[in-house]
Amino acid sequence: MNPHRRSYVAKPADALKERGWWVVDATGIPLGRLASEVAQKLRGKHKVTFTPHVDTGDFVVVVNASKTLLTGDKLRKKMYYRHSGFPGGLRTVAYGELMKTKPEIAIEKAVWGMLPKHVLGRKFLSKLKVYAGPDHPHTAQLPQPLKIG
Repeated sequence: MNPHRRSYVAKPADALKERGWWVVDATGIPLGRLASEVAQKLRGKHKVTFTPHVDTGDFVVVVNASKTLLTGDKLRKKMYYRHSGFPGGLRTVAYGELMKTKPEIAIEKAVWGMLPKHVLGRKFLSKLKVYAGPDHPHTAQLPQPLKIG
């Protein structure tokens, strides 16, 4: 092994300088494909400076979340579960109903499923901005369009 070759390890201060903004139009994109691409951008795996224990990821803005696709019979059969913590407090909603009422939750839940489940994963999720319609308040950050599949 060559002692002069070293691996680059990003530091938190360096990662703050290199944050980018991406905007994704979710119209007609399957939920799983959208979530996996967004999770990669949030985590920073697309960058050369990716370091697993440092937040090197970018911000992602998802617009038109209500127009995301679910293939097959998932709109009717796939369920969203939440529990109040009290006995008998389990609430279930079909994804078809969830996509009509709160499509942001469906995308956030799908992306969360593809992120690590620790403090850094929650920090990644805070950089995700999801909007049901085509408008978003992040135009000042000059987000670049992200094409998905």
